Amino acid sequence: MKIKTITIILIFLLAIHSYCTREKAREKEPTLNQSGEKSSSNIEAKPLHRRQREGRKGQTGKGGQEPRRFTGAARMSDFIKLSEEEKNALEIETERASWKSIRPQLSAMGKVFSHPLRRAIVSYPFPARISKIHVQIGEWVQEGQILLTLQSEEVGKAKSEFYKASADYELAKVNFERAKRLYDQGAGAKKDYLSSEAQFKVAETNLDAAEKKLHLLGFTEENIREIAHAHEINPSIHLFSPISGKIIENKATLGALVDQNEEILTVMDPSLLCIDAEIYEKDISQVAIGQEVEVTVPAYPEEIFMGKISYIGDILKEETRTATVRTEVKNKDNKLKPGMFANIKIFLKKEKRVLVVPKEAVLDDRDKKIVFLKKEGGFIPRVVEIGASEGNFIEIMSGIEEGEEVVTRGSFQLKSKLYEEVLRRGHVH
Repeated sequence: MKIKTITIILIFLLAIHSYCTREKAREKEPTLNQSGEKSSSNIEAKPLHRRQREGRKGQTGKGGQEPRRFTGAARMSDFIKLSEEEKNALEIETERASWKSIRPQLSAMGKVFSHPLRRAIVSYPFPARISKIHVQIGEWVQEGQILLTLQSEEVGKAKSEFYKASADYELAKVNFERAKRLYDQGAGAKKDYLSSEAQFKVAETNLDAAEKKLHLLGFTEENIREIAHAHEINPSIHLFSPISGKIIENKATLGALVDQNEEILTVMDPSLLCIDAEIYEKDISQVAIGQEVEVTVPAYPEEIFMGKISYIGDILKEETRTATVRTEVKNKDNKLKPGMFANIKIFLKKEKRVLVVPKEAVLDDRDKKIVFLKKEGGFIPRVVEIGASEGNFIEIMSGIEEGEEVVTRGSFQLKSKLYEEVLRRGHVH
């Protein structure tokens, strides 16, 4: 029994000794500093909150000084080493972080809507019946193109009045010219001359009123000349497109009655749209009419639409302390649709010099942004904080230093390999 007890105690002591040996070896595991060199972690252990405070020491603030930099060290386990075959397959490309002058930007969210001067409603101010529909919804039309043919009692009456006024005018004109000729020759009485002149002026006024009534009903000068030549009392009238654009709404039904309260068709020119965004009171002084604006929408996140500020509101909204800023944007390929939400970036006048890298170097990693740095023998991930962007470059506010090489091609493959290594070390299958 005593021998068995002694054996158990010896086994227990050997297990404790083995555990302590492994812990000492783990404490000596090397890490990678920012330069990619190995450094020993055999230092005094400190609580997390003390290490975080010390990591923030030495960061510079505002006043034109260099932006604060990432001071954390990459772990040795995050170091990615590629074989020659992997290097050839990935065709990795890198570029050094450098300082570049870019224009600061002011960001806001807005909503797309049709340009007020490029949208038209087609209706009719008098009761009528739709006798023919010449266009369909979604169809492109030109200014002056026939959209609908209507039949209206008012049109028939107006044409009849125009013909009567035209006949009275012609008769009054002949009588006036005859009376004037006789009076000038001394063969006619002045009374007859003055009477014919008055009748001629009344007939002229009535004809002008009849023409204006036809204009009010929707007839053009050319249409009126055709009516005068045809001498037909036809109750039909054509409705024409007031602008060039696209039929975006069509409520016309063949044979249906319409009146002045009904919007029959809507035509919109989608090539130029507007975006209204709200700018905070503190930023209004930085915005001016004519400034360039970069627009993106969730439907096409990788595509940029360019525009310019056309209007700045004169009233500050009390509830939000914001003013409305309107942007006119060219609708490339007609991809923007009224009603869409849009993110706008207003380019300000003053430039600033910042540290930048190509946009393709920055990857999303959950709620963080990362880049991969090229180090001797491999690559390491680095968390960065980004700022403004212009063209193909994006500002790096913290995380890397000038001259460090970031991966611009092959970074997605490096990220996949990093996750594979993490899963392998965690024995996840």
